[in-house]
Amino acid sequence: MNAAEKKELQITACKVRMGIVESVFQAKSGHPGGSLSSADVMTYLYFKVMRVDAQNPDWEGRDRFVLSKGHVSPCLYSVLAQKGFFPVEELKTFRKVESRLQGHPSMHCTPGVDMSSGSLGQGISTAVGMALGAKLRKDGVRVYTLLGDGEIEEGQVWEAAMYAAAKKLDNLVAIVDNNNLQIDGTVEEVNSPYPIGEKFAAFGWNVIEIDAHDFEQIEAAFEKASTANGKPTVIVAKSVKGKGVSFMENQVSWHGSAPNAEQYAAAMAELNAALAELEG
Repeated sequence: MNAAEKKELQITACKVRMGIVESVFQAKSGHPGGSLSSADVMTYLYFKVMRVDAQNPDWEGRDRFVLSKGHVSPCLYSVLAQKGFFPVEELKTFRKVESRLQGHPSMHCTPGVDMSSGSLGQGISTAVGMALGAKLRKDGVRVYTLLGDGEIEEGQVWEAAMYAAAKKLDNLVAIVDNNNLQIDGTVEEVNSPYPIGEKFAAFGWNVIEIDAHDFEQIEAAFEKASTANGKPTVIVAKSVKGKGVSFMENQVSWHGSAPNAEQYAAAMAELNAALAELEG
């Protein structure tokens, strides 16, 4: 990755974060913390890795993505908008009556959404099914899914992980957004999933651990995952909850809280300043 490519990704990720803050503020509800922590990985995934066509969202040959932690839909929607699946302005309709942008993603409403999700633990199971179907069809489709570190406390995640390894689904990549905070506190306090990498390795997965906000590490991880042979891959992405908005960073209170007008203005000013610096 050269400097220009890295800067372009950083600019896009900053715009994604602005869309997240905008949508949650307009809705007066939502989950900004985990959306912001996922923004860099999701930006790279959609702009550098996945084969998708915003003008033909139902293209059969596209790669598939499942947002297993469906509550961070503001991140997915903002990335899809930046990618051109629908206008960025539409992010302001998040969670509003008759909006295409529901609180949790719906494959029946939103262009670019491959699977309805929101019940934690279930998304990875559907991603495993998609990957198995692609293997049987031999169509070269790859499947990606994003999980939360709190989500992987769910037993269904590990049933899916076991099955994926048993079926040698090397076209499947799971990303764990490891920001160490869930709704009730730190993941250690609630029900520690650590060591995450060792658990997935024990279930027969390739394991890659990265800094979720370092685009060079993100690139290396996805490149390594693309060459996996005979095993599914998990990328354990160590992240900062609320990344990009200083007063939200590492604060569990921003798991599911919307900013008020003053906080919105402060967050957008900070992100606009960051964008100006990147574009300068």
